[in-house]
Amino acid sequence: MIKSLKTVFALPEEGGVDVSIVMPCLDEVQCLPHCIANAQDALDQIAAEYGLTGEILVADNGSTDGSQALALSLGARVVPVAEKGYGAALIGGCRGAYGSYILMGDCDGSYDFTDGVKMIGRLLDGADLCMGSRFKGGIGPGAMPWKNRYIGNPALTAILNLFFRAGVEDAHCGLRAIRREACARLNLQSSGMEFASEMIIKASLHRLRIDEVPATLSPDLRMRAPHLRPWRDGWRHLRYLFMLTAR
Repeated sequence: MIKSLKTVFALPEEGGVDVSIVMPCLDEVQCLPHCIANAQDALDQIAAEYGLTGEILVADNGSTDGSQALALSLGARVVPVAEKGYGAALIGGCRGAYGSYILMGDCDGSYDFTDGVKMIGRLLDGADLCMGSRFKGGIGPGAMPWKNRYIGNPALTAILNLFFRAGVEDAHCGLRAIRREACARLNLQSSGMEFASEMIIKASLHRLRIDEVPATLSPDLRMRAPHLRPWRDGWRHLRYLFMLTAR
């Protein structure tokens, strides 16, 4: 049985925390207990290492399986986001976050939020955005389809680096950290999966400091198909890259 985090995690007042861990959520009742507990472990490490306070924020994108109530019972704060889409949920979550530093990651159990502790350290060291690299950190068996691992992600990352000189190894890692003021400056707008590319492209165009640290990827905990659609989402990323290049 999973212990409620309410005993160790007090809900903050606005401006009362340093770090916000933001998770986009759409019907993730199966994964939320693991992810919120893992996020709390990350906040505990951040507090011990850097002396920073934190909150866990679930950006709910219209769940109908009780995810909102479960997240609240486990000590997270829930921000409803009406506009549909992965990017829309993260943008809404970032806008609703109280922390000066935002650590974001999927709430399907595939990412380890404790990998984000070093990301917060990089932000404290002066980085504006810190990406995770699954190719440096390790990809568990079955965690990423071969076409994504060996074709899609490397190709799209190479094109992004060629066009925008971002200098990242894994442009589509879902675990990343950003300063709140940097996030606001980028004026992110993509509602879909291309949000991942938009953040890096705009950070590079604004000449922000982008760091990268290893991040692990594990098979997700869902008992259903993921929201990601590789061909559709890959095309949306590619189209977005060419659109911004033309500008």
